Amino acid sequence: MQVGRVTVPPTAGLPLCPADLLPWGDANLADALATWLEVPEAQLECSGTSALMVALRTLQRLSPTRREVIVPAYTCPLVVIAISQCGLQPRLCDLSPGILDMDEHMLRGLCSERTLAIVPTHLCGRVADVQMALHFARLAGAYVIEDAAQALGARINGQSVGMQGDVGLFSLAVGKGLTTYEGGVLVARDAAIRSSLYAMHHRTVGYSLGWELLRSAELLGYAAAYRPSALDRVYGAPLRKSLARNDWIGAAGDDFNTVIPQHKLGTWRRRVGVRALKRLTMHLHKAQQRAERRVAQLSLIPGIEVIHDPTPNAQGTWPVILVRMPHQTSRDALMREHWASNLGLSLPFVNIISDYERYAPLLGRDFSDSVMIARNWAQRLVSVSNSEWLTDAQFDRLCGHISETVAREP
Repeated sequence: MQVGRVTVPPTAGLPLCPADLLPWGDANLADALATWLEVPEAQLECSGTSALMVALRTLQRLSPTRREVIVPAYTCPLVVIAISQCGLQPRLCDLSPGILDMDEHMLRGLCSERTLAIVPTHLCGRVADVQMALHFARLAGAYVIEDAAQALGARINGQSVGMQGDVGLFSLAVGKGLTTYEGGVLVARDAAIRSSLYAMHHRTVGYSLGWELLRSAELLGYAAAYRPSALDRVYGAPLRKSLARNDWIGAAGDDFNTVIPQHKLGTWRRRVGVRALKRLTMHLHKAQQRAERRVAQLSLIPGIEVIHDPTPNAQGTWPVILVRMPHQTSRDALMREHWASNLGLSLPFVNIISDYERYAPLLGRDFSDSVMIARNWAQRLVSVSNSEWLTDAQFDRLCGHISETVAREP
């Protein structure tokens, strides 16, 4: 494996400025986000996962006999952890062979009178087909929760993602664009559901000084270290350590705690978010311009597929560019040789949910859902950072390495 000093982050996050960290100013991040997203209201949570738990508990209270939640088999393990922690049953839906989205036929078969919600996922900023999920949810009397954790700023038909389903959620975690180090946002079209979400938050989420002090310290660390001069110490060194142990799960950051904390988002971090939000539109615009150039260049490489939005009239965000390699062998060869070579390579997630030894038990009796196509996606996907710190020369080298790796495929 090529190793060196890492100065390129795995995703294109929004850097913080010293002025963002001032301890005074407007703390109404919820209203600022609602205005920016052009939605009626936004509700703040301490993480995207906590936001999902508030949404699940709210909907389960509205439909107490329903306990199954359908999610893509290839998604963030935190989604299944949240479902399990709410006492609900995850069901895994396979992916379509040609589209990074849930398979229509399997989704139809999974829906029943037991289904509480379907969770379409805008993975890595690519906009999923929420209308398909809505169609089958309505037939079954279920809800739709849009997982837009990685897609703050994405739009469909000119409207923010998160507003097609019954509830939408965003993440304000590191690497997602706007960050309060950890944070979450809930939106909903229906005023009654918004009221229920608000009531559930106040019923189940309290203030924790310990968690807020920890997250505030981590946010200060992010502000100081999210720059090329410091990334090797905080990201590159742990990455190399994980790869030296052949621990791809640790290298990809998939080793999550299976107990999700829930607490209120503190005042200072909300003030930081309000100030940083003023730069987010320009940050996303520049990321889209970079992505357009880089996607065009990657598309010239024979044998690979660059992943676009699965739905028409969508404008996703570009924290990373997703590439599907021809086979698992070429994907693994590329990652072994270049993951730590400062070219912005990473994996969205290492496995489908049922292939993680740590998370598979959360599936319970439905461990055996057939998800072979999703497994094939997981074995072939790589993510390329869309960070401004990945130079054109580095990107040219990366394209060369991808081309050489594919050419060696027997």
